[in-house]
Amino acid sequence: MLNRVSRRCFCTAAAASTTPSPWLFVGLGNPGEKFKGTRHNVGFEMIDAFAGSLGISMNIPLCKALFGEGFVGDAPVLLAKPQTYMNLSGESAGPLAAYYKLPLNRVIVFHDDMELPCGVLRLQEKGGHGCHRGLKSVINHFRGNREFARLRIGIGRPPGQMDPKAFLLQKFNAIARERIDAALPEGVVALRCILFEGLTRTARWFNQEQKYKYIRSETMST
Repeated sequence: MLNRVSRRCFCTAAAASTTPSPWLFVGLGNPGEKFKGTRHNVGFEMIDAFAGSLGISMNIPLCKALFGEGFVGDAPVLLAKPQTYMNLSGESAGPLAAYYKLPLNRVIVFHDDMELPCGVLRLQEKGGHGCHRGLKSVINHFRGNREFARLRIGIGRPPGQMDPKAFLLQKFNAIARERIDAALPEGVVALRCILFEGLTRTARWFNQEQKYKYIRSETMST
């Protein structure tokens, strides 16, 4: 690992190396007990689930984040939960990627997504921010570069005319909580698979599995 801050430009292709390049997993959320268990914090929950599966402690302060590091086989993984509050997540994610001189194709951001049913996950290799302010901040601090992957975690849409902001900051009800708890280990399996099979191959089978889950959730809701 590197131990000095770098301000080099971000690139989208990893430099050739005999040592596997680290993966940086960034879970988005808001710090503090007040926000624990809310819909907007499922990115934090996915990071904690992955860290827990490997026995990694998320207690190192680095680049405005709670940070942990470990290995899956020979693959080094870097885990971060920005403590900047959601809308400023890039202030942590940008410097972390620069610190470790990571190309953006080795970065995956975990975030809540209202466009997916609750508990449905999707791996996406790149894209825009879709009005998600945390993602928008990350893109801004990656100098406008959108060539990083996302693990989208479905939280469903607010009911009726409910304000989306209020919906995001609510805790899950019992049924939704059960769906999220079931989804977290599915995400952990996919993330571990990425480290051995690569993102594109993993996304192909994982998204297909999640598509069936989406169809089932839609059928049950009608």
